[in-house]
Amino acid sequence: MSSALIQLLVLAAIAVFLIVKLKSVLGSRDGFERPPQPLPPQDGVDGAARRRDFQVVEGGQDRDITDHVPDGSPAAKSLAAMKIAEPGFSATEFLNGARGAYEWILMAFEKGKLDDIVPLLSKDVYDSFQSVVDAREQEGLTVEATFVGLRELALHDATFNRDTREAEITVRFVSELTSVIRNRMGEVVDGSPTEVKRQRDVWTFARRMGVDDPNWQLVATGE
Repeated sequence: MSSALIQLLVLAAIAVFLIVKLKSVLGSRDGFERPPQPLPPQDGVDGAARRRDFQVVEGGQDRDITDHVPDGSPAAKSLAAMKIAEPGFSATEFLNGARGAYEWILMAFEKGKLDDIVPLLSKDVYDSFQSVVDAREQEGLTVEATFVGLRELALHDATFNRDTREAEITVRFVSELTSVIRNRMGEVVDGSPTEVKRQRDVWTFARRMGVDDPNWQLVATGE
């Protein structure tokens, strides 16, 4: 067996390992050929951006809640409790902030620039992301990624602890991006600069309601 073939097999094995590891900390990806399409402008990552004072509706439906989760569901009750703990909270504005945070965190992870997003990650999530970044660097692999757009965004679940005022909101994302993994010699070992892949993620953000810091932290990832 030639040395060139052996090297190719080793690089292929490394690429498979990194793809499996990537899927374990982020979501699943399905590749398909599709040209990028224009998307509406995205909001910033600050959970307080353009925050408005929404009042909890007494004796009736709060559309800020029921537009995202079924009326009377555990998630709806948790969101209502968050509004009581912090009257300025809005589920709609939270999702606007989550939209921007998702792109920022995802691209920082892909490019290995975690220092840019430390305030937005819990320690467990940061450590998980960093282990993948470290593995890539040790193998001399680099990632070139481009965020094409967010196709789906939905509030998946919400919980609230009235004693600690700890809130958790789980969001389902479906995004499109291009991603290429290159070795030290600049050769492509996985991905394509022209193939748009669809990625599915389910992320959970947490925050203590009623405190001055308006930013939510990513505390769990899945698909």
